[in-house]
Amino acid sequence: MLDTLDQQPPDALLALIKLYNDDPRVDKIDLGVGVYRTDDGGTPVFGAIKEAERKLVEEQDSKAYLGPEGDMGFVHALMPFIFGEDPTRGGRIEGMQTPGGTGAVRLAAALAHRAGAKRMIVGAPSWPNHAQIIKDLGIEIVSFTHATSDGLADLDTVKKAIEDSQPGDAILLHGCCHNPTGIDYTHEQWDEIAAALGNSELLPIIDLAYQGLGHGLEDDSYGLRAVLAKVPEALIAYSCDKNFGLYRDRVGALYVMAEANGQIDRILSNGHALARANWSMPPDHGAAAVRLVLRDEALTAMWHNELDGMRDRMRQVRDRLAEAGTVGSLDMTPLGTQNGLFSVLPLTKEQILKLREDHAVYMAGSGRINIAGLTMGNIEKFIDALADVTV
Repeated sequence: MLDTLDQQPPDALLALIKLYNDDPRVDKIDLGVGVYRTDDGGTPVFGAIKEAERKLVEEQDSKAYLGPEGDMGFVHALMPFIFGEDPTRGGRIEGMQTPGGTGAVRLAAALAHRAGAKRMIVGAPSWPNHAQIIKDLGIEIVSFTHATSDGLADLDTVKKAIEDSQPGDAILLHGCCHNPTGIDYTHEQWDEIAAALGNSELLPIIDLAYQGLGHGLEDDSYGLRAVLAKVPEALIAYSCDKNFGLYRDRVGALYVMAEANGQIDRILSNGHALARANWSMPPDHGAAAVRLVLRDEALTAMWHNELDGMRDRMRQVRDRLAEAGTVGSLDMTPLGTQNGLFSVLPLTKEQILKLREDHAVYMAGSGRINIAGLTMGNIEKFIDALADVTV
């Protein structure tokens, strides 16, 4: 039977990683891989996480299964940071642990599908894995244009998509630090989106994968909280992979907001059943470390400082790119108002290839760049390279 399987195309980003690793040039620049990097190019373990891991080594007394819901201490410890002063909305919000933000998105889409969702409204472009997950579940994708040609979030298209929605539709929105564009909705736009969702029959799914990397933990949760204030129910996919630096430990959570607190157990029982059939139990270590960080005031403060440092460094890079103004045929100023790890440059495939071959600058074929791959030591080289290929 296995002979009937078709060859699948290789993952373009993995192929790019190999090309970068094989390149002997010492001044090469990697803007492809979506991880945070320090100014010296490293991706270190957070100091707060290191301290929590030491405690785990000393205090953890079992590796027994936790159940499909995972570490509920971790799930609950995150909630005030995500949802604010009333994190359960009167008992209407509860969650469960997932393997990373990807697991949370997969579970959210599967839960929506089980509840009757036939179509998913998604902005374009979006994180490529969004489409793969949705299509794999047999859900139809309905697209709207996320950004305008001048680099701003397109409020009209998302409101039109909400207006044109049908019963049985769900909508997937990025909570902050849009991947891949870095273009976020303003607070005023979120208020309009939330009001439109409140007047619709849509099930909102908010993917909050980068909280704290845009303008801070509180600011980055504004859109999510605005939506939850207007709708009766929602699904929230959360990732700790970026804002705690726990990429390989796969730390995420799915939260459900029900219309009434008496419904939440029934809804989550379906989430537990879907998780059991997918990964059975989530990995424990990273979530346990996050729980220890968030239950210790000193470690929480340390985490805040480290997160602030990440955000400030990326803002410094964005400011320098914006200061460059017009580079060749590119207007770099919009990058200064965008958020998070990523932005998309309007480059042709030929220009991207020339950047790689002539300047050892590696980026995705879509033009997406990882802002954290740039440092004060290589940013001028990058700007000069852009000028060369876009004249």
